[in-house]
Amino acid sequence: MTGRHVLLIRLAAPLQSWGIAGRFAHRDTHSRPTKSGVIGLCAAALGLDREAPLGELSEVRYGVRADRPGVRVRDYQTVGGGTFPLRPRDLVTDHQRAAKATATAPPGVFGRVDLSAWYGSPKYVTTDPASGALVSKEVRRHALITERWYLADAAFLVGLEHADQVLLMRVAHALEHPKRLLWLGRKACPPTGDLALRVVPGTLREAFESHALLPDAAVPQGATGARPWAWIESPRPLPGAGVPDQPVRFDTDGGVHGLRWETRHRITITPHAHGWDIIL
Repeated sequence: MTGRHVLLIRLAAPLQSWGIAGRFAHRDTHSRPTKSGVIGLCAAALGLDREAPLGELSEVRYGVRADRPGVRVRDYQTVGGGTFPLRPRDLVTDHQRAAKATATAPPGVFGRVDLSAWYGSPKYVTTDPASGALVSKEVRRHALITERWYLADAAFLVGLEHADQVLLMRVAHALEHPKRLLWLGRKACPPTGDLALRVVPGTLREAFESHALLPDAAVPQGATGARPWAWIESPRPLPGAGVPDQPVRFDTDGGVHGLRWETRHRITITPHAHGWDIIL
């Protein structure tokens, strides 16, 4: 097919998180859904393996309209550290912990021995060669401090533009009948209501202009002067407009991403824009 078509997707939830450069101690979130995150969502819905090539999925032109931008919130966490009472199984399953605890503990006494500032990080689990039990390969003696950022109460209208209408229809069906669990950036952020809305002819900007704000938008339906921001992928490089979220592949040990370019637009929604009849 030579004409262009756009699959419109609603991404709304109490929490979303679209990381760009997050690590364990600091997990950031972009101000809007990333192309990598949305393509990963579609790949999961289709049931693709992480090592499977993305094919035409990575070739779609991407755009997002912020109907309800949401508010950034921080989740501050501390893990481990402090003191806690030892149990018999703590000594049986971790010989390092047993050696440290029993050096000063009365023999045969459990539940009344506190071990200070001891935390076996679950990121470094290995098998003890002597017993075969799972133990900590690297034991941390102080609390781990992490920051995790989210978008709260946000709603976005995402568009995937491609010449192959059949491909977009297949993705739309998969989003409503997913083969794997779906989440908006992180496993703690399940989506609410309908995801795939409709496939329409035209370009991303035309689709954004010809469709009303989502029912859960920041501006009430029918209000005048609503001009939400939208970010639309550029087919060619633009100075200073690169975003490192072009998916190349999703590997088990970490994905590979390239640079993508986009432009920001104020969207003027037409007076006779298409409305919505969707589950929120």
